[in-house]
Amino acid sequence: MTIKKRTVMQLADMICGNTPDGRPHEENYFKYRSSMYLTEFFADIETDFQHDGSTRKIWVAETLEKILAEPHSSAHVVPETFARVISRLMEHDDATNESEERTLALADLNRALSREGMEAFYADDRQCYLRNLTTNTVLTPSPNPHRPFSTAEMERREKLAEYLDSASEDALIEEVLLPLFRQLGYHRITAAGHKDKSLEYGKDVWMRYTLPSQHLLYFGLQVKKGKLDASGVTKGSNANMAEIYNQALMMLGHEIFDPEIGKRVLVDHAFIVAGGEITKAARNWLGNKLDASKRSQILFMDREDILNLFVVTNLPLPNAAWPSAVPYPAEPPF
Repeated sequence: MTIKKRTVMQLADMICGNTPDGRPHEENYFKYRSSMYLTEFFADIETDFQHDGSTRKIWVAETLEKILAEPHSSAHVVPETFARVISRLMEHDDATNESEERTLALADLNRALSREGMEAFYADDRQCYLRNLTTNTVLTPSPNPHRPFSTAEMERREKLAEYLDSASEDALIEEVLLPLFRQLGYHRITAAGHKDKSLEYGKDVWMRYTLPSQHLLYFGLQVKKGKLDASGVTKGSNANMAEIYNQALMMLGHEIFDPEIGKRVLVDHAFIVAGGEITKAARNWLGNKLDASKRSQILFMDREDILNLFVVTNLPLPNAAWPSAVPYPAEPPF
């Protein structure tokens, strides 16, 4: 990842806690760090960099350039270590000459990052993240959906679960799944909709993902609102896995046209997504019906996966998930 030298030097000043040129000391909003505390700063973000006694700003700038040169998982995110640098720099406990909310420090940081098309922001977990100013997608590597959740995150998870209980299939797609997959780095996400079933060919959504090697993978989504089971009779909002079988075959066998490359391509993987549970029996039934090659192309995502991913990516809840007495946040986290 490449960042302009001027931006790197400004970030180095902030990490060192140097007062910007032309400003009085009282308008410096970053904690001053001597040699020992610079070493401590980089140890806190799980690196082995130790200040060698040279000019602090120059040493920090060179260290940042090494961090930015690290290989990382995707062209759509920053290196994980750089994300930790920003998070550590903006910890609330380090507020200087301002309130704990650090609005002035955040403004200084964003004046530098805007030059690179990036913006720092605080999410609901009070941690600082980076996002792309153009696409509004988060530039931080994907967080772990299996980590313990905070009290605030559990509250958001419960609100989303209540929303899924009453949401239609179209609302599940439009309000939950499309924002989620965009946030996870998929693009060209196209929803078939439910107005013309003849055009779906077994899929509700198709999208693609760019590998670090710049190769493209294509995905189709078959979405069901309720639980997927393998019982002999479909009950209520539950869908029987036998109904999914033919749709999965259609999805994997039908070509889609990608206008950006001007070619028709086959779907590489099929996501079976349910707003409820996908039972183990249902997964096994479908696996037994498909041959080995097609079985490896099927991916499952059920209610628990949706809830966990939606929460850890800090996406704003759909409007309908907020009680009428609670206004929609003025500035959603993403």
